[in-house]
Amino acid sequence: MGHKACGFGYLFDKYLLYLFQVTGVTETNLTLRTMNKKPNQNKTTAIDFYQMAYKGNPKKAVDLYVGSEYIQHNPLVGDGIQSFIDYFDRMAKEYPNKSIEFVRVVAENNLVALHTHQTWPNNDEYVTMDFFRFDANGKIVEHWDSIQQIPEKSANNNTMYK
Repeated sequence: MGHKACGFGYLFDKYLLYLFQVTGVTETNLTLRTMNKKPNQNKTTAIDFYQMAYKGNPKKAVDLYVGSEYIQHNPLVGDGIQSFIDYFDRMAKEYPNKSIEFVRVVAENNLVALHTHQTWPNNDEYVTMDFFRFDANGKIVEHWDSIQQIPEKSANNNTMYK
């Protein structure tokens, strides 16, 4: 058993192939979509995009970093560009003193994952995992996330974000 056959990258690539094939993208199309990606540039773009929207300027974030479509998988936010802008405009007005720390950023091909620690009013703390898909032009076109409030007690001494 070679090291390549059991590595995370290999398993992730196989999972992506499966995922894209289920949604109608062939291996050839997947290769064409991902071969010119710049993962490090996408990392920077994802952070800049999220931070700009989070800090109250979602319209500018969309203008700079989003492609011609924006597919949203968060059930609390409507699909599309305008729904994203409306949601983050509302969050900025209702929660102006929230903060975000980017703990980890992982990129592979045209996908970026952000691991964040967020503090909202009344010291409500959350850990999030946001996933962004980029198009061939380096623009964000799809988003998934998972959000969990940090509990007051833990069965271990580890934090959820460091």
